[in-house]
Amino acid sequence: MSSVAFLGLGAIGRPMATCLARVPDRTLAVWNRTQDKAASFAAEHNVRHAFTPADAALGADIVITCLPVSTDVERLLEGPDGLLSGMRTGAALVDCTSGDPATSRRMAARLAERGIGFLDAPVSGGVMGAVEGILTVMVGGDAALLARVKPTLAAFGKKIVHCGPVGAGDALKAVNQVMLAVHIWSLAEGLLAATAAGVKADVALDVINASSGRSNASMNLFPERVIGRAFPRTFRLALLDKDVGIAAGVAREHRIPAPLMQLTADLMRVAHNALGEEADHVEAVKLLEQWAGQEIT
Repeated sequence: MSSVAFLGLGAIGRPMATCLARVPDRTLAVWNRTQDKAASFAAEHNVRHAFTPADAALGADIVITCLPVSTDVERLLEGPDGLLSGMRTGAALVDCTSGDPATSRRMAARLAERGIGFLDAPVSGGVMGAVEGILTVMVGGDAALLARVKPTLAAFGKKIVHCGPVGAGDALKAVNQVMLAVHIWSLAEGLLAATAAGVKADVALDVINASSGRSNASMNLFPERVIGRAFPRTFRLALLDKDVGIAAGVAREHRIPAPLMQLTADLMRVAHNALGEEADHVEAVKLLEQWAGQEIT
């Protein structure tokens, strides 16, 4: 019987942990910075509520983290209550945070000193993908270690891809997020221009979605959220801002000319600052609407 610890029961983490809790012949311990969330989850799913990261990691073969940023995970490593106090030699830390490659490489080196493996394994697919256990998992690190932990990741991941060395998963996830941000922003600009010229937004989307400009934003996000003015808060704009900033940083680190990526990072930062910490990522559209003095209708 394998033993797993899961740390971080946020919007994505909680349904991921729920998928793990359903797997037979596996023990699960959960920890969260807000302890009542971990306590309620443990009671609901009959798993162990850990009171510290070290407590969660005790006896675990695999520790999975899913927090807002890489530095949050790094801070969990050290100290008497940290993961390094509880993890055993030969265990593996799988970080599903949408993180940054540099911090992941630093954590991997620190863990290697204790004989502990590390994989950066950010996920994509949103809350519904996590609920349904069909996330895409982008993995950086040792391929043999991935092969060992893959059956566990398969509880919440439908497509699990080895992307390269440590940090590669983080880099690819950040690039994916740039595409998301570009699609949202460019589609909003395009629809505002089209509606100003007399084209109704639903007509424009119908044509775009049958043409070469279609994207997930045009096919799903805008019809479901923008046209009906329903903006469910499923993924915070603040996190998209963070992700796009990571991608821009990767491009700068490797001296890749990426003017669109850098501009997108700037625009997401402006939108985040204007709309606040709780705004959903699609609500970035609202800032453009404010600038244009009209809504997409």
